[in-house]
Order: sequence, then structure tokens, then C-alpha cells
Amino acid sequence: MPDHKLDWFTHDRLGLFVHWGLYALGARHEWLMNRERIQPKTYERYARYFEPDLFDPVDWAWQAKRAGMKYVVLTTKHHEGFCLWDSKLTDYTVMNTPYGKDIVAEYVDAVRAAGLKVGFYHSLLDWHHPDFLVDGHHPRRHDPDADAQNVGRDPSRYRAYLHGQVRELLTGYGKIDYLFYDFSYEHSDHREIWGGKGAAAWGSEDLLALTRELQPGILVNDRLGIPGDFVTPEQYQPAKPMEIDGRQVPWEACQTLNGSWGYFRDNQNDKSVDLLVRMLVDGVSKNGNLLLNVGPTARGNFDPRAVRALQGIGEWMDLHARSIYGAAASPFTPPADVRYTQRGNRLYVHIFSWPLEHLHLPDLAGKVEYAQLLNDASEIGFRVIDPAVRAQNTGVGGQPPGTLTLALPIRRPEVAVPVVELFLSDPQTS
Repeated sequence: MPDHKLDWFTHDRLGLFVHWGLYALGARHEWLMNRERIQPKTYERYARYFEPDLFDPVDWAWQAKRAGMKYVVLTTKHHEGFCLWDSKLTDYTVMNTPYGKDIVAEYVDAVRAAGLKVGFYHSLLDWHHPDFLVDGHHPRRHDPDADAQNVGRDPSRYRAYLHGQVRELLTGYGKIDYLFYDFSYEHSDHREIWGGKGAAAWGSEDLLALTRELQPGILVNDRLGIPGDFVTPEQYQPAKPMEIDGRQVPWEACQTLNGSWGYFRDNQNDKSVDLLVRMLVDGVSKNGNLLLNVGPTARGNFDPRAVRALQGIGEWMDLHARSIYGAAASPFTPPADVRYTQRGNRLYVHIFSWPLEHLHLPDLAGKVEYAQLLNDASEIGFRVIDPAVRAQNTGVGGQPPGTLTLALPIRRPEVAVPVVELFLSDPQTS
């Protein structure tokens, strides 16, 4: 039987990820505590200066919606251990900063009011907690007393803390639609990562049961070390629909604008709008979602490059959303530099490389009633060329039987990725 709780997720396809925490002040990668081996007590100084006077969750929600995103996922706590909500289980929260207000509450209210789905990210790691065992990811991994520093730390106390904070998050803010746990590393490919932690360390079976008990219908990812509702390839585009044991599964690629999740002032490795749109299209063509990340500044706003990226995606979505929402992989095989998505009897031809006048589509002869550019609904001519006719001088030929040839304008539409909408004559081909 189909799992209908996933219906909104596989329909909406595009969400906004927001990584925000004390690392925004350092502005040099969200793992700076790890990379620079900063002691927890030293790192705490950032909390004294956390004063995001430009934080406007209504604007965040508006920018997400303007970009065509249908859900938003906020880091409630990253690996640094700092909490963006009024947790009663620790003093290491936003309430004890100059800002002094529950950011999670403000975020939930704004996102929900905008009609978007509400998601949380929650780290299973906590480099600040005194009972979190030091391991190969921990900032203290190279301390001189590395062999002794775990003496007195109690993993069961940390598990209770982890589960208690999840209970706070899932009981204090109304209906939560989505939860992204991060991450398990019981078995690591890197020999430097010792003391790995997985499902047993987190008490994952109990944690997942608690999550579903407190929020029936919530979607949970796959990073507890046990199966979840969808899988989460990170920072790469899968080559085909994702499978587990030969069965296709829902998936979501989590991607960044520039390779960093948190705000990174000096990172100039920005992806272009057309690349971001191609990533979205490529994922949907393989039955996947895109969760695209923005790392707000320490003042709480999106930096200009992020704003421009979201605006550019939104401009494309304004004209092409129906090739994304409710669309999925097509049974037809596209030619090179083309991605298909399909919704019912409409096949969407996303053209990554604009050809000279003709685009040859295999196996579609006799299956298309009408064709148009999606950006302006202008008609596109098409024909089936006799495969027996050789290409001679100005004639078009040499295509295999069953090929449909589109007659495209010389001038490429001024959009990030042009799309031709094909109306199929037989709905059974959907």
C-alpha cells in the first residue's frame, strides 16, 4: 500500500535548509569548532556576542516562498551543541545571549503563517555536552590526555538529554512536518574517525518511536542508523533513482550554495542560478527532492549572494513550476543534455544545452498531440522524419525509427533552463 504521508513531500519537491548557530559569528564553516579544535569553554564566547538584530523569520519565509520552496528546515541544534530554542535541559541556549528570545518559536510561527511545511534539523552529536564521549570528530580528539578524557562521561545521561530535547521540540511548537536527524558514523571510511557512534549510541529505535508518538505523520530521514522515510544524499547528484535492495525509495538531495552549510564570509565558490535549477530538475527527473541550504549571517539576514540565488530560482519557478510540483521520472529515455519530468499526460523536456533548430526525441513518434515552450506557451512544431531518408544537404534525416523531432527557435529562451511541454496523446504512457 502507498504511504500517503509522503504525498506532500513527493509533490512539493523543493525545500529550504537553514543552517544557523554560533558558527555564523566565526563565519568560516559550521565545523570550525572541529576543524580548529576549539575547546568547548573557549567556543562558548560566541554566545556572549550572538545578537542577530536583523533576524526576520517572516522575511525568511517570504524568500523561501518566493523561490518556489514549499517547506523549510531549520537547525535547532548543530554539532556545536548550542540550542536555538528555550531548552529547559541546558543553559547553552539562545535565551542566554544578548538576543534572548526563542528563535525556533519565531521561525515556526512565520513559516506556518506563510503556508509552508515546518521542518527541524537536530544534531545527534553535541561537542559541548559533558557526557558526549570524545571521538574522532570531537574538537578534543587530539588533547594530550586523549586516553583519559572520557573517564566519568556517561553515554546514558547523554542519551537521556538527547531524547529529552527532542521531546521538547516535538511538544512545544504544534505540528511539525519533518525532522532531519544528523548523523550516524558507527562505521567510518576515515581511519582518523575513531569511537564512531550509531543507532545504539543514540538509542535510535526508542528515539524514532518517541518521534512518531509525539508527531504522528511526521517525516523522518535516514540518519539515525536505522531506516527512515526517505534517504538523503548529500552534496552530490545521484546518477539514477535511488534504491535500497533493488526497490526505489523516496530521496532528497541536500545541497549548498557554495559548499558550506553555515555562513562562510570568504567562500566565493557560489553555484550559478542555472546550475541550481539544473540540480533541481535533475533530481526530480529521478524521483528526488532538493533541499537547498542558506546559512544566515550572525546578524540573522541572508547575505546578498544567497538572496540573488533564491530570487533567480524563483524567477524560473514562476514560469516552470508545473514541470516540478507533482512531477516525477518519466518512463521515456531522454537524449543527451535533456532531462524529462512527467505529470500525468504532460511530459516536460528540460533542455540543458540548446541545440540548433532540431531536438530529436527517441520513442515519442505518434505519442504527442501538441508541443509548446513552457515559459510563454508558444507553439513548437514537430514531425516524424522517415528513417529511410538520409541527411542530405539541408535535409534532416538519419534518426532511428520512432524519433520525434522538435523544431526549436534559433534564439534560446531567456530562462535558466528552457522547457518544452509535450501533451501526450495516450495517458497510459504516463
